[in-house]
Amino acid sequence: MHPTCLQRIAVVLFFILSLTACRTVRETSPEIPGQKVKREFRGAWIQTAYQGEYQSMSPEELKKDFIRKLDFLQACGINALIFQVRPEADAFYRSEIEPWSRFYTGEQGKAPEGNFDLMKFLIEECHNRSMEFHAWINPYRVAANQNIKLAGNHIYHTHPERCVVYNNQILFDPGIPENREFICRVVRDIVLRYDVDAIHTDDYFYPYPLAGTPFPDDGSFRKYGLTKGYTDEKRNDWRRENVNLLIRELKRTILLAKPWVRFGISPFGIYRNKKSTPDNSGSETNGLQNYDDLYADILLWVRQGWIDYNMPQLYWEIGHPAADYKTLVRWWSENANGRPLYIGQDVARTMKVGQLSEKMFLEKEMYGGRIDGHCFWPANELLWNNNGVADSLKNYYHRYPALIPPYTHLHGKAPKEVSRLKAEWTSEGYVLHWDAKQSRTNPELASYFVIYRFGEKETVDLNDPAGIVAITKEKKYLLPYRNGGEKYTYIITAVDRFHNESRKGKRKKVKL
Repeated sequence: MHPTCLQRIAVVLFFILSLTACRTVRETSPEIPGQKVKREFRGAWIQTAYQGEYQSMSPEELKKDFIRKLDFLQACGINALIFQVRPEADAFYRSEIEPWSRFYTGEQGKAPEGNFDLMKFLIEECHNRSMEFHAWINPYRVAANQNIKLAGNHIYHTHPERCVVYNNQILFDPGIPENREFICRVVRDIVLRYDVDAIHTDDYFYPYPLAGTPFPDDGSFRKYGLTKGYTDEKRNDWRRENVNLLIRELKRTILLAKPWVRFGISPFGIYRNKKSTPDNSGSETNGLQNYDDLYADILLWVRQGWIDYNMPQLYWEIGHPAADYKTLVRWWSENANGRPLYIGQDVARTMKVGQLSEKMFLEKEMYGGRIDGHCFWPANELLWNNNGVADSLKNYYHRYPALIPPYTHLHGKAPKEVSRLKAEWTSEGYVLHWDAKQSRTNPELASYFVIYRFGEKETVDLNDPAGIVAITKEKKYLLPYRNGGEKYTYIITAVDRFHNESRKGKRKKVKL
């Protein structure tokens, strides 16, 4: 059998990786499909639920550990961190609404040393690296285990009647309007007090079903479902509407607080199986379904503009008998409906079967233009460099920097160009500096800057990410001066909070 194009690419990549070190590959490796992508979301999830590593660490140890992690992820090309800040109606940040998380300090409600606000620290460190920070919350989960000790000020003690127990978990009943109001209150508090770039929720809406055990919402259905005209045969429609209302109200809450903060969802990877849909609109799969089992109508949220990005968790392998990755990535790309679509990848499963190359090919080449990026689950697999995944990202798929695709559905106007661009000798060295209007409360002004460099004989092309030498929030850049023997053109562009980039940039020719 003759090798396919993908197989040939994989063989070439493996051969190069086996012969060369990281720095050498970056300088000498040939271009591969999809490598020069200037706009791409490149995220990584950091989970805090069920993680015990933070509980024994002092604030200084936490800072050191996360600086190491962020530096490594940045070197892998990651431009967005999705960090779980609210796993159990609790907090990894200072909150007057919910208690400190047990996953943070070992005991729910127990404050960390010096009330150290880990989320605030991570936001600052991410922004220093020109990385986004997405605050990941679990909206309905009250306690992962009904037997854990909840803090005295936990919402469960105040309103136990608004909660249910299912499969040993305590959950907010999605059918009770006061629960939606409470969740929106928590999100509004986060958005107003912290400089987050997005609020993120994952696939936990109504809980994953336990065979033979119906969800215990008879009480709320009688009070809120029957009175709205839903019959028992239509209870599932009522449940979907409950989740719809939460998603719509969360989007409204965020929009009214800070219109530049996005709202993203990372749903389970199957919307509906084709055999379950009367119009055959589902995917050729056979597994758990968002619409029918979790009561999450993702496509409605996308069509209605209630979410700003969709990040389905396509954690299966290419060729999986029940949920083939290739089938699903095609289905989601065909149903993006004009909203940013990012693909969630399970690193361990992908690397175990050696499918990173083919998955990246599908995303960047076959469906490029409809898929705007990816996110890796979990970040630890990158940090451990599982089967060389970090090396592959550094040397190939994230070889060049990438800007996050603009959220033009929120705001599509480019910011003003920078002004007064100069190159001067200072006490720091030979510095390029410029002026630009900035404001923490005006998202249309410059939020960060992109610095391009082109040699005397190079074609100036701002669409080529190979020309990007830095992405920074600073209004200056230390030039790598050598002996003044080479001529370069530097171009500075401004980018707003929606990731719209100024059109032409300001140019400065320098000798280095």
